[in-house]
Amino acid sequence: MQSLYTWLVIIHIFSAIVGIGPGFILTTIVRSAKTMPEIRQAFALKKTIHIFVMIGGILVLITGLSMGAIRPILFQQGWYITSMFLYLVALSLGPTFLKTYSAPIKKILSDQSIEQVPASYYPHLHRLLRIEYLENGLLLIVIFLMITKPF
Repeated sequence: MQSLYTWLVIIHIFSAIVGIGPGFILTTIVRSAKTMPEIRQAFALKKTIHIFVMIGGILVLITGLSMGAIRPILFQQGWYITSMFLYLVALSLGPTFLKTYSAPIKKILSDQSIEQVPASYYPHLHRLLRIEYLENGLLLIVIFLMITKPF
């Protein structure tokens, strides 16, 4: 079982790098776009990168739970339980708040007749970014807990 556990740790770490790492840059890509063509390109790029984030994020969850199944003592560790809880909260932000707050932006972007950035774009973007910053903060806490295992 030790070798399976070791492989799960390796997959877990690589999945976090490939899946969670790029998620931290998505806000920068979108925030730096100023014109409608740049904004459309930024959101298209964000959508492409998000595929890696989703795959890596799912693998992180699966491998994390699998390691817990192999070593059930992990389910008695505060850092593990807290990490799982915060990770699930972060994952739940996608289909709830992120989806809700990105819908008006997607509507603006889909209207090809819009050539100038409408004033309504910015409040929607700020709401979306606030949730993405929250999600990134939760993920940083999870990473910190996994590295330090403080309790």
